Amino acid sequence: MKYQPGDKILVLLTDEEGIVLEIMNEKMVLIEVKGVKFPIFTDQIDFPYFKMFSQKFKAEKKKIFIDQVQKEKTTPKTKEGNGIRLSFLPVFDKDIFDDDIVEKFKLYLINQNETGYTFTYNLMISGDSQFQLKNVIDPLSDFYLHDVKFEDLSDSPRFEFEFALQVPDRKKAPYFETSLKLKAKQLFKKIEEIQIKNEPGFSYLLLDEYPDRVDEEKVDLGQLGQAGFRVYDAHKIKQNLEAARTVVDLHIEKLTDSWKHLTNFEILSIQLKAFEKYVELAVAHYQPTLTVIHGIGVGKLRDEIHEILRLKKQVKSFINQYSHQFGYGATEIFFEYK
Repeated sequence: MKYQPGDKILVLLTDEEGIVLEIMNEKMVLIEVKGVKFPIFTDQIDFPYFKMFSQKFKAEKKKIFIDQVQKEKTTPKTKEGNGIRLSFLPVFDKDIFDDDIVEKFKLYLINQNETGYTFTYNLMISGDSQFQLKNVIDPLSDFYLHDVKFEDLSDSPRFEFEFALQVPDRKKAPYFETSLKLKAKQLFKKIEEIQIKNEPGFSYLLLDEYPDRVDEEKVDLGQLGQAGFRVYDAHKIKQNLEAARTVVDLHIEKLTDSWKHLTNFEILSIQLKAFEKYVELAVAHYQPTLTVIHGIGVGKLRDEIHEILRLKKQVKSFINQYSHQFGYGATEIFFEYK
């Protein structure tokens, strides 16, 4: 029997919740709704779980863009370690069974270094930017970023940061980029760990020690020319580059004639190498757009391409939408040059 006495149920016709009192036969049960007892067929009721969870998470996602916010007042604290960490503090709520569930997370930057930094923060969810922020975090201080709903963290979130010294140092790098990508499995494991250990939250290390400047090694062009190498004028570099393309087809048969003996990994490697080549050519030629044909398939090549594009500074945006020419098998890339 699907139901047992004491089970909470939902009357499908009236959308009212009740409780099973007695099993009458294989097709009928006796229930109580708002103090009223009556028999009902089992195909006219259901468990209320779907209604509970569907109503819990149907708030519309809204993009938030913030250029500058007033810097929080911070209180000095003692040094407890090194580096900058991204901290997640869960906010719990109760479900209809009075069990604790995570409603959202409060995100903080925790600076344990004795150096202040400027930072740029960008939250990417399902390939779209949902929250942006530029500000300063002082030495040995915490900075509240924003709240993130629990259900949003199941959509492959990527937390992107760029740090720079608040007081520039010629011996240090001009900036430091890093990102954190969370998977749902990791998140559930972290929640279980803090509940067992009775801890307020969990965190990830973003920056340990700020890197030193790496000076490019100067090359004696005269010696290179004498050794037989071709040396080009940087102002005429475009004349010596391969021509860029506006559309690139990454189907393996378009890239090589000998592909039937290759493994899936080898095919993917050739496709990604060609993709990187034509993106770099597009950037070198200051091309405004580039369309990459990757096909549909299982989506592995498309997903790898999108991951690479998210890390490229010159890529302003990209979109994989239906077109009459390529269907859903192509991604259009838009570049931005400063």
